[in-house]
Amino acid sequence: MGSWKDSENYREQALKLFPWVCARCGRDFSGKQLRELTVHHKDHNHSNNPQDGSNWELLCIYCHDNEHQRFMEADARGPIQPDEEKGSTYKAFAALGDLFKDK
Repeated sequence: MGSWKDSENYREQALKLFPWVCARCGRDFSGKQLRELTVHHKDHNHSNNPQDGSNWELLCIYCHDNEHQRFMEADARGPIQPDEEKGSTYKAFAALGDLFKDK
């Protein structure tokens, strides 16, 4: 299986493979607005262009910019520390059972 070499080819291929809808916000595109729909590389590697489109998604220019901004901010923070992987320890409904106990 080959790969698409330049952005024009993989954009054309992505537009043939996927509906003309932003994968994030769901906005539809057609006519002149189609130029606002971009190909986003899911793994952020612009050289990874499999013909089946498995590394692509169509995003509007606004969602695409937002995705890259989030990626740059995450990259600037550095690797996740082991204690950060656990997530929040807050239990929003921890006392909910107490509300239903017979008094």
